[in-house]
Amino acid sequence: MNGYIKMLDFDLLLQIWGGTGYLLAKLLLAIAEGVDNGRKWRIVGWFSYLLGIPAWVILLVSKNNWVIAANDIGCIPSMILGIITAWKQNHQANKIYEKFVKFFTVFMIIMGTSYSIYYFRGITTISQVLEILVIIGFLSGSYLLAKNNHNGWLLFALMCVSIVILMAIQGKTLLAIMQAISIIIVIIGYIRAKKRIKYAHQ
Repeated sequence: MNGYIKMLDFDLLLQIWGGTGYLLAKLLLAIAEGVDNGRKWRIVGWFSYLLGIPAWVILLVSKNNWVIAANDIGCIPSMILGIITAWKQNHQANKIYEKFVKFFTVFMIIMGTSYSIYYFRGITTISQVLEILVIIGFLSGSYLLAKNNHNGWLLFALMCVSIVILMAIQGKTLLAIMQAISIIIVIIGYIRAKKRIKYAHQ
């Protein structure tokens, strides 16, 4: 009984750790879209994502969500790219590193998807469909936002909706609530990014 309670406490701790890290990251990146120099906000935002990854990976692997777990690991290079881009205060990145980011991302998608298909003997559950939507939204969205492309927010919206449903199905209520709040932040981030682009062209 005590072991079960400790497991629940550890699970809740991971939900708070991972959920807060990702929620704060989206909030900081959204704030960065509406300020003249969002460099510091972006850097801290990407670091917040990196800090939340370990908790998410542990939680996802414990539920056999291998595709999303691989997705979170696969996003690390994109997040580092975001930090580098913000630090240099331009949209140009090292071409070799960009190619590495794309390669590593695709590699992790293939590895995670392959294991999930092997484990479940095909795509047989709604969780796997949601995983695929999450991986498309998070990996692609992270990469685009790392390059200051506002369309990354739209892909983040796809990811957030999918993860809310998945976490609700798996009983991760706290994470589901945090990701639901994230949807609002993502929409705000997209609107602020559109305004930034509009004013930049005036």
